[in-house]
Amino acid sequence: MFGKDAKRFANQISTQVEKMVGDHLGKKGDTKTETPTEQLGTVQGKRKALFVGINYFGQKGELRGCLNDVKNIKEFLEANYPLDEMMILTDDQTDDPDCLPTRANILRGFQWLRQGVQAGDSLILHYSGHGGSIKDTDGDEEDGMDETLCPVDYASAGMIVDDEVHAVLVRGLPKGVRLTAIMDCCHSESMLDLPYIYNVNGDLEIVENTKAKGIAKMVATGVRYALDGNKRMLMKNLQQGFDSLMKGDGGDKGDAAARKKTMETRSTEADVISFSGCKDSQTSADATIGGEATGAMTYALIKTLSGGAHHSMEYTDLLLTMRQTLDGKYTQVPMMSAGRKLDLTSRFSF
Repeated sequence: MFGKDAKRFANQISTQVEKMVGDHLGKKGDTKTETPTEQLGTVQGKRKALFVGINYFGQKGELRGCLNDVKNIKEFLEANYPLDEMMILTDDQTDDPDCLPTRANILRGFQWLRQGVQAGDSLILHYSGHGGSIKDTDGDEEDGMDETLCPVDYASAGMIVDDEVHAVLVRGLPKGVRLTAIMDCCHSESMLDLPYIYNVNGDLEIVENTKAKGIAKMVATGVRYALDGNKRMLMKNLQQGFDSLMKGDGGDKGDAAARKKTMETRSTEADVISFSGCKDSQTSADATIGGEATGAMTYALIKTLSGGAHHSMEYTDLLLTMRQTLDGKYTQVPMMSAGRKLDLTSRFSF
């Protein structure tokens, strides 16, 4: 009934309506955004990449698309951003224990990735596998939960908590180094424990007023339904808006201490940017697209950047287009965060 152009138009209009309503209500409440001004450094040194893909063969919760994700993102990078060094950890490399994505090997990979880096170098991490969450014990999580990576041997060796990801991979990276992380897993929004979350306009979401957010979501949903008639998305987005509305403003105020601690202890001198498959409260899809098993987020990233788009696309454009690619097909919402207040209306580059 509605063509692709009409659906694209509906998506654009509803996105703008949600932003306008949210901005207006935010002026009346606790919602604050901040326009970041710190500039990205220039990549002019070596480029290193760590790829981790885990299908969990023979285990409960076996996945299908994670090895394909590694193959596809590696091929994309080699064609567009030549790599000087790379490490690949996948659970099909059973003939070499050092190449399996075990807990010890993943942490070793983090150390390898950052070893000897200098200003101007670019580091890339791509992880495709399971993500989880456990109760936070040190008071740095606004939702009270730590996020976790699930190595292939997580049942015996344990998961990798986001605090450890940050400590081993991120903390202390030198100024002028760029780290781009692509986390295609569940509960991944704060997997690197970075303090600054971005919206699609490039503004930092310093404090979220969930009541205002809920109203904005519901208004935007009504506009979109009027334009494209998508009943399934109407019900999903109305429920999201209703949940935020019922939570109200009080829930966020209790998170102020955790937010403050994260900014004080997790800010970085390096340019650390993370694209995640979903919000901390969501799951990321192991999908079949075009007849191939793939992570929905990795697919959306490569699709968005293919065809030369990576030469002119801004970080915020990439985030928005990835969301639009998945919208209406999957419930997950890709997110973008950084270790300092970077202006991510800058041109995207690995």
